[in-house]
Amino acid sequence: MKYRKLAGEDVSVLGFGLMRLPLTGTDPKDIDKEKTYEMIQYAVDNGVNYFDNAYVYHNEASERVVGEILEEHGLRDSVKLATKLPTWHVKSEDDVMRLLDEQLEKYRTDHIDYYLCHALDRHRFDDIIQKYDVLPILEKAKAEGKIRHIGFSFHDDIEAFRHIIDSYDKWEFCQIQLNYINTSYQAGIEGLEYAASKGIDVIIMEPLLGGRLAAPSPQVKKELPDSRTPVEWAFDFLWNRQEVKTTLSGMGELGQVIDNIGYASKAEAGMLSNDDLEILRKAKSVFDVMALVPCTKCAYCMPCPFGLDIPAIYEAYNQMPVIGGDGAKKLYSKLEKKADACKKCRSCERICPQGIETSKIMPQIAKAMQ
Repeated sequence: MKYRKLAGEDVSVLGFGLMRLPLTGTDPKDIDKEKTYEMIQYAVDNGVNYFDNAYVYHNEASERVVGEILEEHGLRDSVKLATKLPTWHVKSEDDVMRLLDEQLEKYRTDHIDYYLCHALDRHRFDDIIQKYDVLPILEKAKAEGKIRHIGFSFHDDIEAFRHIIDSYDKWEFCQIQLNYINTSYQAGIEGLEYAASKGIDVIIMEPLLGGRLAAPSPQVKKELPDSRTPVEWAFDFLWNRQEVKTTLSGMGELGQVIDNIGYASKAEAGMLSNDDLEILRKAKSVFDVMALVPCTKCAYCMPCPFGLDIPAIYEAYNQMPVIGGDGAKKLYSKLEKKADACKKCRSCERICPQGIETSKIMPQIAKAMQ
């Protein structure tokens, strides 16, 4: 395993994202604890030490289950735990410490190593973080030993990113979405470089764009030489940058853990040649022509109050340029609730990290799938 410095500590270049754990049933809360333990133990045994979670993952079950695993198997001291303050639940100053204490209890630990303000955009920063003095409260929690490092995860445009960074001089790290497709989306490469210029270390999420770069369309895959797997190309694009301290992967099965650790063992800044980077630019060009909805299947939008499986609907729709209309319609036909069941309540839009306007897109999908 290779390591880089994140807020002064050695962290593995591969981080374990805990939002796509294996399940025993259909409910996101039904985490398969035995398989999850097997994955975590293998990761730890092979040098992975950064584990990223959040209050909302697996319908608020991920922190509890992972905490049980770490305690029962004596693994807490072998890992650096990261989790996130659910900013949308903060309605007063008292909520900040209450939520943190709840997370510490679920995790069965006395401290969180890396604590993030979750999914910041300009609104959440100005109207929640600033309004309720969240950062001074987190500084107090840090002084008390409840957290070790203060950071934020981000979903907005580059102007909002600069505003958040420039408004607080004690950020130690941040987490942004980046991959070889989204180079100028949200914070993008510009944000990566800006954060680094301010001495703020950067964690990467969505390196595989919700799995779409792990199993790319035949058209995109054709642009990627077989010298690397599609997953390896995507990870190497990020590890190639020294500003990237760790890259998160939401792993859901042991095989993914094994493969990703193998890729991480070769990670080096400057590992890609100019020819390699040109290959990825061409792959991006093909992808951009075919992209329909930028859904990463994070499932923050779920459950839908009207029973739609929103990520699955988007997944079927996004297959239209890949496998054709008939193939996409066959996938779509298997869904219990169709796009025309959307009531345009926009509850999903208020929390979607990608800013997808579901109320506008669902009618388009319903028409396309007729």
